[in-house]
Amino acid sequence: MSLKHSLTRIVALTATLLVACGDEVTEVTEVHETGMKIVEEGEKLPECTTENEGTMVYALDSAAAYACVDNEWVTFNGKDGEKGDKGDKGAPGDSGEAGTSCTMESLPDSSGFKVICGGDSVGVVLNGEKGEQGDKGEDGNDGKDGQDGKSIEGAENFFIDARDKQIYKKVTIGTKTWMAENLNYETANSLCYMDSCAKYGRYYTWADAMDSAAVFSDNAKGCGYDVECTIKTPARGICPEGWHIPDSTEWRTLYSVMGKSSNAMQAKGFDNWPDATDAYGFSALPAGGYMRSAFYDVGGYARFWSAAEFTEYDNYSADYWYLNAIGATLSFTDENFSLSVRCIKD
Repeated sequence: MSLKHSLTRIVALTATLLVACGDEVTEVTEVHETGMKIVEEGEKLPECTTENEGTMVYALDSAAAYACVDNEWVTFNGKDGEKGDKGDKGAPGDSGEAGTSCTMESLPDSSGFKVICGGDSVGVVLNGEKGEQGDKGEDGNDGKDGQDGKSIEGAENFFIDARDKQIYKKVTIGTKTWMAENLNYETANSLCYMDSCAKYGRYYTWADAMDSAAVFSDNAKGCGYDVECTIKTPARGICPEGWHIPDSTEWRTLYSVMGKSSNAMQAKGFDNWPDATDAYGFSALPAGGYMRSAFYDVGGYARFWSAAEFTEYDNYSADYWYLNAIGATLSFTDENFSLSVRCIKD
């Protein structure tokens, strides 16, 4: 299973997950149509192999959630305290109904896991700090569990799109804050590569990206193919509230801050980008593009729309930023092509 980035929420159909921060406890009750497999005892988990990679299991005896990652069961809770003396075995409870399973991807910095259900990221589970040692249990009773981690590190590097509750990583480069992954907000005309929306995000035409229908703002109302229009910048487009589609100047400024290095913009781990460093955490993805009913350059090129129309020759083209293994620049292309979107904070 490929590893990606990002933190997430715990999602379960029949279980409620509690995250403790110090003495404060927040109960997460948002429910999606996904769930976990349930077992009686955490010590009797099935073998974790590549066959069930990403499977999540909830153990009734310890009230702990586990995920199968890299052939090893990983718990979402802080580390247990010292084990108390073994207590008498309680009577087994009735088994809960099995829920549908989700898959998980470990974040690149090992700070947690990204939960993917139905091809979309639905949340991030962040690892807590090491829990304090629990008190030793009394003879004949189970020992007390150690406390959950007191804080969630790195949460300030993520934000939630209020429209669909998707979680995105963000990064500040120079004086500007950018999304550190491609937009994955679904519109009627958006596309996904091989149904893998969580990997590359969605692909949008320029009119779709600029919100020409003025669903969220009227800054680019009516802009689209074969239509000359005036764009009021910053243009929100289909970005989350408080973010906008970057214009050509903002793309050029970002490139300059990165030392004009395409390798510094690129996410690592792709064969066609052997020299990628992702030095600033922008993590551009080689999503390519979509035109004339086919995807192209996937794995080799990144292409992002800009909030600028190119009208030197006609009203059919718009600016976009692209990069590959050897360079990056601003260019223009047909507005009916579908490309990726990265948003910049207002």
